[in-house]
Formats: sequence, structure tokens, C-alpha cells
Amino acid sequence: MRNSNPRHIKTHFSDYFGVLPETVENYGAFNISLLNDLPLFIDPFLLFNSTKREYRDLHGRMIRYLEFLRDKSAQGGVERGLVQAWYRFPEVKQNWLGFARKSNRGSGLGSDFAKALHENLHRVFTNFGSEQVTKGSHLEKLCLFSDGVGKDHISDFTTNLIQECLLDYTQAFAKEHIHPTLRRRVTVRRVRFNYVTETWESQAYDLPWFEGDYVLLTPKDMLTKEDTWINRSDLIDGFEEIPYAIANDELRAQINNYFKKLLPEKFTAKERREAVRRTIREYPELIDYFIKFKEDHGSEAQDISALKVFQSDLLYVKQLKELLQLLSQDTGFYDLLGDTYDEAWARVMFLKDVIENKDGYRIFYVKGEPVQREADLQILFRLTWFASYSDVNREVNNGRGPVDFKISKGSRDSTLVEFKLANNSHLKANLEKQVEIYQKASDAKHAIKVILYFSQEQKERVLKILEELKLSEEKNIVLIDARSDNKPSASKA
Repeated sequence: MRNSNPRHIKTHFSDYFGVLPETVENYGAFNISLLNDLPLFIDPFLLFNSTKREYRDLHGRMIRYLEFLRDKSAQGGVERGLVQAWYRFPEVKQNWLGFARKSNRGSGLGSDFAKALHENLHRVFTNFGSEQVTKGSHLEKLCLFSDGVGKDHISDFTTNLIQECLLDYTQAFAKEHIHPTLRRRVTVRRVRFNYVTETWESQAYDLPWFEGDYVLLTPKDMLTKEDTWINRSDLIDGFEEIPYAIANDELRAQINNYFKKLLPEKFTAKERREAVRRTIREYPELIDYFIKFKEDHGSEAQDISALKVFQSDLLYVKQLKELLQLLSQDTGFYDLLGDTYDEAWARVMFLKDVIENKDGYRIFYVKGEPVQREADLQILFRLTWFASYSDVNREVNNGRGPVDFKISKGSRDSTLVEFKLANNSHLKANLEKQVEIYQKASDAKHAIKVILYFSQEQKERVLKILEELKLSEEKNIVLIDARSDNKPSASKA
């Protein structure tokens, strides 16, 4: 069904392709934003643990490709060009998910990752396909051995290896629901791997077309947020519990003894993490027992991921649309003119008014609880700039650290915007030094600090800091009240 409302603000897939949000929802896909990546990604464990045969088959195909790479790695002497062809993958930016700081363009899996994977794969996955402890094989095992392989690498690798499924999934939706004028026949590279020729094959698809590129939909039940179910943080944080899952009394005792000997009587968190790393290097079989524990609690992965995706849908889709509609009621909001400072200042003031006086604060609440994560708030703030003629660059690094936003019109007109939470433990130091340092390191002439608080206690903390720093009268430090307990419609949050 085409949307006929000329005042409708286009932000999401359903808006741009003239379908109802309910149609995307009923299809099982996430209604992605076409303005900026959202921090969701495919977790391979959700494929492994799924009740859907086609998802488990996808996971099996991933493992087959890893076995192919492992065997090549074990043989050694693979030409550099083949390492690049087999191990190096671009980010599948067309799904508009992941960890990009600006737009939907991430870095993908570069040459360093390809080299590291080739050199270590045959050591990490020696028992792939013949595991004695775990129920299956898992790509995430790679990130358990190295700090240098994170969720972004796992996400990019997984998405590339199941890209054919996503293409088929999106094409089926497009042919049924999207007008032909909004689609394009495109040839996609690296769709499937041919094990006979040992090359990646291409295929043509009929896909949604947006600003010179195709768009991919992703099923919600593949997605999670923040981290994969099998992850290094849980391995480190819950390490002491892992030996108790080992049935071999002698091995369990040896591991516990080795770990305790590494720790001083009074140890820091850093010393404990290093002891965990050294113990894992000495007893790598611990990795398999950790994975087995995660497998045994696989139903929790499905439930937790489903909740995270639900909350993301509420925050980034439904409540964001409400916020943008509120903003659009202010005459001229999307047609602001002037230099970047005037535009940034006016937008901050509009946003402050909407949040404090027009129920906009509700955007920051999920099930009555405030979402107090700077990354989420920055994304929401970025998405309110979609109609501006200015370039809005997120977290650009000017040589002395990243700044949240740089608003610019050409090389001579730019303004920095910092968007912080009142409960940020480094807020005082940030207020005292950070923006001034950024300004000196960039060509920006102005900087605005936006501080969001969710309670009276947080407000008083900020005011005290400002007083101590003699910044109470500083115009370019803007406080926004996102409390729910002092609003007329607080019961609706």
C-alpha cells in the first residue's frame, strides 16, 4: 500500500518504499532506518539454536566454509591474493545495521583481519566438526581467543556468509509489496561460494533501490544488540564458574589451582583479567566448556535477543517517529537557515522544548525505564537532522579524540556538538577540557554541550559541577530535562 500523505516524514524502509509498517512487521523483518545504521546485528548462535531448519542449515553452511578455510590455513603457502579473496569481506552495508559511525558505511573485514584469521584458524578450530564437549561448531570461538576479533567482525563475517538468504528474503518481499518503479535489477557479487572452482559467484536480484544502491531486509529473529550470545566479556566475567562444568576432577583442580596461583592476595580487576587470559592460554579446553554452558542455556539467548530487538524497534522506529512528528509541528524546524552554529543551536532548543514540554521525553523510555546509554541518544539525535542541508558527521576524530557531532557547511563554517548524559562519570573533566581541546584540533569556531538528565539528583549533580567550574552562566551548555516524574503525562511513559 502506497503512502499518500505528503506531510509524512520519511525515515524508515516502510516510508521510502510505500508500504505500511505493519506489512514489514508481519513479514518478520526489522523496519530499518535509511538514514543511519542501527546498532543491531546478526548473531550466529541464533541461527545455530533456532527451531527453523533453514536457519540451522545457514549455520551449517557457515561452518562448512570455515572448515574450508581451516584446511587451507593448515596447508600453508596460500597466495596473498587468495587470502584476500577467501578471508577478506566488505561490510554488507545494504542491510543498514551494524556499527557505522556515519550513514551506513562501515569498514568491513580488512586485510589485517584476513591475515590473522588465515594464520590462526587451523589452531583455533582444530576439532571443527568433531567436537567432544560442545554440541556444535561456532564461529564466535574465534573472538574468545583474541581481543582483536569483536562482535563487528563476527557480524560482518556472518552477514557475508548468509547474504544469499537475505537477498532471497528481500526479493520475495519486494516483488509482492514494492512498486516496480522503486525496485532495480542488480547483480550482487559474492552471493555463494563454489567449492569446485573455489571462487565466489554472483547472481542478479530484483531489489528495493535507494539513492544509488539496493537495500536488504533482515528477519528480526536473527538479530540481537550489544553482543553475541557467545562472547569474550561473559567468558572473562564469569570465568570462575567454568571449571565447575568440567566433569574431570583432576583437570578441574589443576585449572583452579593454576588460576589462584596467578592472583596476588589483593588483586585488581586488570590483574584478574590477565590471570584469566593466561589460564585460558594454558588450558584452551576451557573455551569448549564455556561454549557448552552457553549452548545449554540457548533458550535464554532467544528470549534476551527478542527483548533487545523489541526494545530497539520501540525506540528507533515507533517512538522516533513520534518524536519527529512532534518536531515537525514546530513551523520551520526542517527549513532552518543560517550558519551551522545558528542551525545547531536552534535545533537543540527545539529538541529541548519538545522533550520537556510536548511529551518528547517519552522517546527515551522503554517500559517506564529511561534508556541511559549515550550511543542510543546520539543515534536519535543524529536522525533528527535528516532534513538539514548541513553535513552532520558523527564521531569524527580530529587528532585528539572523537567528538560526537561536527556540523559543517564547507571548510569555513563548522560547529561541534557534544551530547552527554548527566550520570556520565567523566562529565566534569569533559566539561572542563574536552570541547576546548576539540576546537583547537579542528576548524570549528563554536561548540555546544547538550546534557540530558533523568532525575532531580542528576540535575543537582550537573548544576554543582557547573558551579564548581564557574560555567553556570555559559550559554553553550544546554541542560535538557528528560524526567518522567515531573511531566503532566508521566503515567504514559
